[in-house]
Amino acid sequence: MTAHVEVLDLVAQMKAAERAFVLATVVRTVSVTAAKAGAKAIIAADGTIVAGWIGGGCAKGAVLKAAREALADGEPRMVSVQPENLLAELGVSAGESRDGIRFASNMCPSKGTMDIFVEPVLPHPSLVILGASPVALSLAAQARVLGYHVTLAAPVADRTAQPDADAVIDGYHLGELNDAKRFVVVSTQGKGDEAALRVAVATKADYHAFVGSRRKMASLRAKLLAEGTNAAAIDDFKAPAGLDLGAITPEEIAMSILAEITRERRRGQRAANQAASRE
Repeated sequence: MTAHVEVLDLVAQMKAAERAFVLATVVRTVSVTAAKAGAKAIIAADGTIVAGWIGGGCAKGAVLKAAREALADGEPRMVSVQPENLLAELGVSAGESRDGIRFASNMCPSKGTMDIFVEPVLPHPSLVILGASPVALSLAAQARVLGYHVTLAAPVADRTAQPDADAVIDGYHLGELNDAKRFVVVSTQGKGDEAALRVAVATKADYHAFVGSRRKMASLRAKLLAEGTNAAAIDDFKAPAGLDLGAITPEEIAMSILAEITRERRRGQRAANQAASRE
């Protein structure tokens, strides 16, 4: 009981710290197994078991493999570790998936069966906004409603209102950011465009965008190239930011940017769902 409580305490701590991990839970056992139903383990992003226990080597390899995949695509999965004769009776092979269950072979002498639920717990997606324009402020507010961890960076002098963000930075020096799927939007709109863009180019993200016209972006691109900035990094930016929804107001433009970010964020999950629907 104490170990179980400690695992759940650590789950709460890691979630609060915005750390990615997997919670593996034994949901069913048949015959002799080292771990019993209810046993839990926390698997860190580097593949190490940092707390709890779900059995020895009989299940560990299959669970760690499933954990890596779950962290990559954000989807939970079920792993069923069974002796080879039972797999043969089911007509499945080790490594095969059927009806959402990944089967693995139990080579241990106990010859028991364990079903383990592997659940990824990922940090909130990170939205980094450089600038304090009306679009930036609206983008921050809307993104928080959708569950993003929002960091807004802009000089205090440029702010016309208090940003609705998880973290507010004076200037454009971002410092250490959450280790999460990250989206970066430059929405300075004439105030510190070059400085903000330099920082954004140097910030690793799954999506980079600039709120402004193609002509403005082309002008800034030329200046940054002259300074020695990598051309591929600049060309990674979407400009103008957002889907073409005919948006006019700052709120509408912010919504179009979030729509584009959502499409990018869910891209892998959409592909997985489409593949599953074809099976």
